[in-house]
Amino acid sequence: MSDDGSRPTSGDGPGPALRALVDAAVDVDESEAAVTVVGRDDEPGPAARLAALVDGDDSVVGVVPRIDSSLARRVADDLDGETRLVFTGSAVDRLGGPAGAAVRSVLTAHGVEAYRHEGDSPVGVLLAGDRAVVGLFDERGIAAVCWSDAPPVREWAAATCRRFLAAAERA
Repeated sequence: MSDDGSRPTSGDGPGPALRALVDAAVDVDESEAAVTVVGRDDEPGPAARLAALVDGDDSVVGVVPRIDSSLARRVADDLDGETRLVFTGSAVDRLGGPAGAAVRSVLTAHGVEAYRHEGDSPVGVLLAGDRAVVGLFDERGIAAVCWSDAPPVREWAAATCRRFLAAAERA
């Protein structure tokens, strides 16, 4: 177990894949950036961890590739401050599809500024307060989530969010 009580994911699968992606993106090795990773098989799983990680933060900015209704409800209820989200990939399809008006209405009701970006990625990135949160999605939903308050990881997450926001349009 890690010092926060989670059981780090090991071996093959989405957890190690997500960890490798973050390590490569921030160009550091595991000893240089403390990152906690939780996969689908861990307890609590990635969806529960994600909701807890944004709970009560004054500011959340992020890039979201998929809108999963149950995950969105869990996370939206925990948002307290300014929230700007860039939707990409299948999330853009949901914003513009038959349920798009309802989705946008719920986002507005929760105080979320929504943007759309035509790119696609299986990875979502959030900057929640002083913490970077990265989620890996697959066909079943959120497969793994990792988080860190290490400066290199936060800087990478912030740069990613800024880049997507700059290229996005208001939803």
